[in-house]
Amino acid sequence: MSRKRSTKSRILRNRPDNTLELSTALINNYKAWEEGPKKKSWSLHDIAPLKPLTQTQDEFFHSYFNNRNIVGHGSPGTGKSFISLWLSMCDVLDKSKPQDRVIIVRSNVATRDVGHLPGSVEEKLAPFEAPYRDILESLFGKSSTYADMKTAGLIEFMPTSFIRGQTWDNAIVIIDEIQSLNSHEISSVISRLGVDSRLIAIGDVKQDDLIYKKHDTSGFASALKAFQLMNSVDVIQFTQEDIVRSGLCREWIIACEAVGI
Repeated sequence: MSRKRSTKSRILRNRPDNTLELSTALINNYKAWEEGPKKKSWSLHDIAPLKPLTQTQDEFFHSYFNNRNIVGHGSPGTGKSFISLWLSMCDVLDKSKPQDRVIIVRSNVATRDVGHLPGSVEEKLAPFEAPYRDILESLFGKSSTYADMKTAGLIEFMPTSFIRGQTWDNAIVIIDEIQSLNSHEISSVISRLGVDSRLIAIGDVKQDDLIYKKHDTSGFASALKAFQLMNSVDVIQFTQEDIVRSGLCREWIIACEAVGI
């Protein structure tokens, strides 16, 4: 009856005989650890095709392709965030365009006390980034696309609290849920835009989260008046006729507007 070989013996037996080969493998592993994960790359061929579904969406596309800054506002479920991110990514992935990143700006107004919650800054902001993870998964077919693009520097998520003193050149800046920014925040964000940067601001005055705050007021209504005076900006209004999220969503929005909710 043969004796069982010890674990140590099995390890020694399986050890590479070539010390140089082992050293090279260790060096390569260390270099890979030191350099970190390789950045992934994308091209225009990787993004799903998209066509406007309504006349207002078509107007949005037309303005963007004519190099206009855009303010899109109105009914929820009309695809404002989705088409904004698609159009932005198409330009960022186009090597002939000067813009090399998308900066998504959003206020964490729904949880102003986020600083008291447990977890890192990234963990606290994760719920606000969730919609963009879903959109990029739909556009590129992979759930890790948003995280991968953040690592590669193609996308940045920027709460309004962190923008002071910055200048954003060669960027497409999307202000999402702009109705939840006060006048100071809106002005602060727009004044960050530098050379070869473009603005897309989207929101809905009826979804103002600041109405629940005692000492804060949305600046979007006033900003809309200012945007309409700017020659470089197209203001586009979405209505209930543009709701594409689902039939139920459209039916609910129409019913709410009918009863004044």
